[in-house]
Amino acid sequence: MTTTTPFRAVAAVCLATALTLTASACGDDGTSGGGSEGEGTGSITFWDNNGGVRTPVWKEIIADFEKAHPDIDVEYVPIPINDVQSKYDTAIAGGGLPDVGGVSTSYLANMVAQDALEPVGDRIAGGALKGVLAESMTEGVKVAGGRGEEMYSVPTSANNGTLWYRTDLFEDAGLDAPTTWDAFYDAAEKLTDKENNAFGYTIRGGEGSIAQALDVMYGQSGITEFWEGDETTVNAPENVAALEKYVGLYKSVTPEADVNNDFVKMVAQFDKGDIGMLSHNLGSHQDHLKALGEDRFAGLPQPAGPGGKRVQVSNPVDGLGLFTSSDNKGAAWKFIEFAAAHESNSKWNESAAQIPANTEAAGDAWIKESARGNGAFESLTDGSTTIVQLPYYLPDWNSISKTDNEPAFQKVLLGEMSAKEFLDQMAEQLNEAQAEWREQQ
Repeated sequence: MTTTTPFRAVAAVCLATALTLTASACGDDGTSGGGSEGEGTGSITFWDNNGGVRTPVWKEIIADFEKAHPDIDVEYVPIPINDVQSKYDTAIAGGGLPDVGGVSTSYLANMVAQDALEPVGDRIAGGALKGVLAESMTEGVKVAGGRGEEMYSVPTSANNGTLWYRTDLFEDAGLDAPTTWDAFYDAAEKLTDKENNAFGYTIRGGEGSIAQALDVMYGQSGITEFWEGDETTVNAPENVAALEKYVGLYKSVTPEADVNNDFVKMVAQFDKGDIGMLSHNLGSHQDHLKALGEDRFAGLPQPAGPGGKRVQVSNPVDGLGLFTSSDNKGAAWKFIEFAAAHESNSKWNESAAQIPANTEAAGDAWIKESARGNGAFESLTDGSTTIVQLPYYLPDWNSISKTDNEPAFQKVLLGEMSAKEFLDQMAEQLNEAQAEWREQQ
């Protein structure tokens, strides 16, 4: 499915659109099986799926919640983003899941397939969140869950791929902003001075590399669908050519150490060194602001292709999940409702520089200011961006896009595997996973 996603207009659009949610069967206590509602008071445990980075804002929201609900105590557990899926998988297999946890659509299907999460559609429709969650995000959660119209998390935020660039370095070199792919490649070359440890770009070769590579591939090829029937377009000739050009940047205009870099290392070297451009997302805005100040960097959407056409792959929707095993679902749901309400959702997303799921929060002054000052926000409001929906609904998506192919992508960077071999391998895995999913449906 191809969509355009106008986030700045999300408040006006979604406030006028009531959510239509398919009710799911529940047990006598209002749950779908396992755990219990409890008394709606007492203690609950919350796992933050980006612990450390988002700890301060979550502690503030928790303090606000406990003040409003003095009979509920929230135990906060920060889980680093790189460890969260394995932590969940271990707890699903051996016990010890929290009552509430941060859940991304990138691994939602895997958790739903293991019946770890409570369906929340009825709770949303019958409570304070009815009608105030962005339709595009609720739809993304439904699709990612892989079980029709039911929702297995409450969306809280969306992100957007962003090309950050050093305005000071561009100005010194007499270069225009990299708004097109031709300008991007030209700038990457002209800003590179290896003898002085200056590079035009930093490429993501370590953890999280596949999503970035897909974004760049589809952005250059202009292909707007991930599937053609039940066959993926990942290894289409246009994508192969785009990936070949992209990996050709490695060591030519990027640091050699990039082959092992995750986003933390990339962001750090962009903020502290002489690197012209970085592909990440809106979430690193605060890091750049702190290190560089307002005047030395800017954010742009994916560069545009011929005719101004811009294509990006979908970013995961973050949310909060209610765990089936919880013995205090009543209190846990109160916390989820509070965290997804206008004030808390706005506070969290302003801190993270992301797009609020709560449509009332999406109308707040800070997001309008961000949209004016950041082209990555603006690109989602002007109709110029087409989103290629990644198949988060496949239970095997995360293993295919991470475990199976991140090491293979490093081989491509190192010249040990061709771009075509890499994409053909991934396509075979995706087609097989899609066929299995179709059969299960």
